[in-house]
Amino acid sequence: MTNNIWWEDLQIHMVEWRRHLHRNPEISFQEEKTSSFVANMLESFGIEVTRHVGGHGVIGRLQGDRPGPVVMLRADMDALPIQDEKDVEYASQQSGAMHACGHDGHISILLGTALYFSRHKHEVRGEIRFLFQPAEELLPGGAVQVIADGALNDVDVIYGIHLWTPLPVGVVASTAGPLMAAADDFYIEIKGKGGHGGMPQATIDSVVAGSALVMQLQTIVSRSVDPLRPAVLTIGTMQAGSAQNVIAEQCKLSGTVRTFDEDTRNAMKERVLAMVAQTGAAYGAETQVKYIMGYPPVVNDAQETARFFAEATEVFGEERVQQSPMLMPAEDFAYYLQQVPGCFMFVGAGNPDKNAVYPHHHPMFDFDEDAMQTGVKLFVAMAKSYAAEC
Repeated sequence: MTNNIWWEDLQIHMVEWRRHLHRNPEISFQEEKTSSFVANMLESFGIEVTRHVGGHGVIGRLQGDRPGPVVMLRADMDALPIQDEKDVEYASQQSGAMHACGHDGHISILLGTALYFSRHKHEVRGEIRFLFQPAEELLPGGAVQVIADGALNDVDVIYGIHLWTPLPVGVVASTAGPLMAAADDFYIEIKGKGGHGGMPQATIDSVVAGSALVMQLQTIVSRSVDPLRPAVLTIGTMQAGSAQNVIAEQCKLSGTVRTFDEDTRNAMKERVLAMVAQTGAAYGAETQVKYIMGYPPVVNDAQETARFFAEATEVFGEERVQQSPMLMPAEDFAYYLQQVPGCFMFVGAGNPDKNAVYPHHHPMFDFDEDAMQTGVKLFVAMAKSYAAEC
């Protein structure tokens, strides 16, 4: 690609960008300063910039000297509403906000990739678009608005990466087909008839109905879903009552459903709605359900995933390239893959020697910044490989 001195200089820049962003996080749909920072950096590289794409999104465009396809590379920009508890000089300076999922690293990787291609424009065939997307962490997801604003117009292929601390730094992984799950949420209200704890015969106990429903919902995956199709249903909250001797009139439950295909996803929704109604009726209680269909599953294109394995093996060596298992977390990158072929890839960022051991969305989350150079090399290899085939 180029000499080691160039990569060392790029790493210094990426660490500087990443730490600035980590100190100044902005949560979903509020990425105004982050967006401006990104746009200004791209313009300083000599890259054409479009601001306010789908809200706070930014697209950089770099046209090569030779004809070719349009390759899009994507990074997400939003932070999470979590208090940063790390004792580091680059800790978040915004109370209650933190880059706890590596998006600050994603921004820096894509900026690094943009800088690389702006300095090696002779390697560019066709057009490379650098998409910096807002609001990945919060429904309806920034990808929906970005697509509605025309971001995918004329795009031939799209690639995205995610820094991933469960993988050691230097390792990359992906898989063809379903990679990350669809994530749907539900909120249930059960209304019974409250009364004295010593006179249950005059009441309809919403807690008993809710407790039965918790157990009944657990049978959906085990008895209504094909065992060869992964699915998860979790009840996350149960709220009812205010005193030990009062039968609660209302009980509220909430939970999440994770699936990898649309048939199972829709079947799960139907069974949840039916079971809530039937269980409530069995106990004489009224029920209401709010069921929110969230992000669809991330489904990688087979050909582009084959490209990932070929290019990653060439760049990093076979021992550093892994087949990823399917993962239950969700990602709105799924919406792009419904429109154009592409591949979502994990870049290992864990390292116990640098305290990069905490899970994503944890207040102590951090990653090994050396992983950013891996991310740039992967983006560069994928973009060049696709263009070379067209």
